[in-house]
Amino acid sequence: MKRSAKLLTILCAGALCAGLLTACGGSDSAPASSDKAVTIKVGASPSPHAEILNAVKDQLAKEGVNLQVVEFNDYVQPNLALNDGSLDANYFQHQPYLDEFNKDRGLDLVSLGGVHIEPMSVYSNKVKDIKDLKDGALIAIPNDPTNEGRALLLLQSAGLIKLKDSASLTSTPKDIASNPHHFKFSELEAPQVPRALDDADAAV
Repeated sequence: MKRSAKLLTILCAGALCAGLLTACGGSDSAPASSDKAVTIKVGASPSPHAEILNAVKDQLAKEGVNLQVVEFNDYVQPNLALNDGSLDANYFQHQPYLDEFNKDRGLDLVSLGGVHIEPMSVYSNKVKDIKDLKDGALIAIPNDPTNEGRALLLLQSAGLIKLKDSASLTSTPKDIASNPHHFKFSELEAPQVPRALDDADAAV
C-alpha cells in the first residue's frame, strides 16, 4: 500500500483484523455497534490464505468488521490491485517477495505485520521418496521471484541439483550449475503448482 493518509485507516482495521485472527478461538466479546462498523477488502490466494480469512469472517462481523475476501490465482495482481486502491490489503506473500516486487515495479507497498509462512515441501503422486525420481523427471516449481529460488534451494538441499549461488533466493533454472539427473522444470504460477501433480513427476 502506498504511504498515505489511507494507510492509517487500514492500519487500524488491519490491526483489529490481526488481533481477532489470533484471538478468535476464545473471544466472547459483544458485537460492535453498527456505527463503528468498518469494511476491509482483502486480496488473497485461494489456499490457504482465503480459506483462513473466510474462516473468521463471521467472528469479525460480530466485532464490527465487514471482511470482503477477493481471491487471486497469481501473485502479481493482488499487489497491483492494492497499489491502485481496489484493495485495502492483501494476504499471500512473504517479505522477500514483497521487497523484490517493489524493486521491480517501482512501488512502495508496505507490510502491516508478519504472519505465518508456509514451509516448502516436495510432493508427488508418482513416487513415495524423492530419491526415486527417475532421470529426466519433470518437476513443477513456482515461477515468481524468491519462491522459485526457495524451491531450487530445497531441491539443492536434497542433493538433486547444485546452484551457482548456493544461497540465492532469486535463482532460476538458468542458475543451476549441476543437474546430474537431467531433471526438467516446469515454471508455473504458484497457485497452479499443486494442480500440476498429475502431469509432473513432482512439485515443490
